[in-house]
Amino acid sequence: MKYILKKKRKNARLGVLYINNYLIETPAFMPIGTYGIIKSLTTDEVLNTKSEILLSNAFHLWLNPNIKVIKKHGNLHNYMNWRKPILTDSGGFQIFSLKKMCKIKNEGIYIKHPNNDTFFFLSPEKSINIQFFLNSNINMILDECTSYLMPWHYVKNSVFLSLRWAKRSMQQFKKIKNKNNLFGIIQGGIYKDLRYLSLKGLLNIGFDGYAIGGLAVGEPKNIMYDILNYICKKIPENSPRYLMGVGKPEDLIESIKIGVDIFDCVIPTRHARNGNLFTSNGVVNIYNFKYKYNVKSLDVNCNCYTCSNYTISYLHNININNEILGIKLNTIHNITYYQKLMLNIRNSIKFNKFELFIDNFYKNINKNFF
Repeated sequence: MKYILKKKRKNARLGVLYINNYLIETPAFMPIGTYGIIKSLTTDEVLNTKSEILLSNAFHLWLNPNIKVIKKHGNLHNYMNWRKPILTDSGGFQIFSLKKMCKIKNEGIYIKHPNNDTFFFLSPEKSINIQFFLNSNINMILDECTSYLMPWHYVKNSVFLSLRWAKRSMQQFKKIKNKNNLFGIIQGGIYKDLRYLSLKGLLNIGFDGYAIGGLAVGEPKNIMYDILNYICKKIPENSPRYLMGVGKPEDLIESIKIGVDIFDCVIPTRHARNGNLFTSNGVVNIYNFKYKYNVKSLDVNCNCYTCSNYTISYLHNININNEILGIKLNTIHNITYYQKLMLNIRNSIKFNKFELFIDNFYKNINKNFF
């Protein structure tokens, strides 16, 4: 992997990430295919949204369908018929989301099976082995994602635990001679001193890139941006910066202003399944009755398959009647919207118009042309 910083506009970065034989322009957004699928879409349809890299979850794939099934296909790329890069999350976030079912020990995580009282075990080494068999282009270390409400002393101990796991992850990564890439994850909650402690420890180990975890987990937005602004400045300039689990379009814009390069989030696909569609004029709830007879395109500034072929009225009526096609068309549109947003941001940095782009973005999403 190689990251090249092409240009900066204040702290916003325009770059290129070379992964194997693939080139990914940054800032970039990764749609989430947790189980090796973007729900309702074929990989050709995902490609048509201009997505260049996807995220899958090694923890969930380990449980379902399980590694034996994927190994029958050779690797995750073959299993899901996706030829471009894949990043796999390790399972650290599941410590946060399934905390009532987890027991965290120095050796790893004991997780209660959702269907019975048995526990299964995930260690840093096991997570690395799983990702090796998946053959994902970017692997993530196993870490503990803590709640922003946790006190300083707990988070400090958690940071040291995650750093021990980070070292073990790297040792296992090298031991099995994985030729892909491994990212470290900066933790530390809302405490700047612990964020710096985490980053310093990761830099001493040395990773291909650095993710910022443990944000967008309920903390106020001003705190999230304050932590981002603090820690981004301390990540080496020649390393890609990946903010995990963020976010809405305005979150992406504000984080890019601070210096983030890569994002992932369930919001565009989850919102699509719930009938909330992102447009250049703000979010449209397609279930709203006022769209029943509206024969305009959803977004005149979008050339996705959905906007090019169907009216708002059609989208409203198939969604209100729970037609499966509604989810597909919604998802195509929302992912395309996110990828076009990234393209427009990259171009605005390139041509020194990033601030103008931001001004126009906020003006437009506060309008309502429907």
